[in-house]
Amino acid sequence: MQRGYFVTGTDTGVGKTLVAAALMRRLRTGGRTVAGMKPIAAGSVSGPEGPANADALLLQAESSSRHPYALVNPWLFTPAIAPHLAAAEAGIAIGTARIVAAHAALRATADIVIAEGAGGFLVPLDAERSCAELPGLLGMEVILVVGLRLGCLNHALLTAEAITARGLSLAGWVGNAIDPDFARRADNVSTLRQRIGAPCLGIVPWMAEPAVETAAAALSDAARLSRIPLE
Repeated sequence: MQRGYFVTGTDTGVGKTLVAAALMRRLRTGGRTVAGMKPIAAGSVSGPEGPANADALLLQAESSSRHPYALVNPWLFTPAIAPHLAAAEAGIAIGTARIVAAHAALRATADIVIAEGAGGFLVPLDAERSCAELPGLLGMEVILVVGLRLGCLNHALLTAEAITARGLSLAGWVGNAIDPDFARRADNVSTLRQRIGAPCLGIVPWMAEPAVETAAAALSDAARLSRIPLE
């Protein structure tokens, strides 16, 4: 069965890319073919195929097959700013047809496509649209990455509510320990487990140097995403 998951976060900088790459690693280890994509990215570096986004390059590398960068990241903007601001500065509108076509091409090559959003769930694309439209457009369930730090309860619950209010399926959530000094982390995680109406797929430990392998090992309940054992 082909499936797709859209990885969003409670904010920017909470570890969406790390978690998306870790999910891809776990699924590949479990025998599924996966393809990663970053539909919209802001902030470019030099890549092997020209200007690229560092997050998108990691997702490209974690895919089962190497796909052309233009499919992995259909929309790329140079400045590392909100997509709607970058698009306005470039004098263009972010069209979703390019995203849909890239997703269809990736889906034809893999059992599961993992797409990573830009910033938080409601980051604008223009004056009217936001990234919240993308999961429905691509027929994807949503995975929420919660940055475990002070304020995460409100941010996580608001985001989960916004996801379900749009009729989207919240497949699960992942806690990422981005603050090593976060007081009562375990208690906060317990509260999230009780209040988010979706399973916790794992808790990624704090790492001074984030590593996909370590994050993948922490996703102990990710097997439900492909309905096969991943151990």
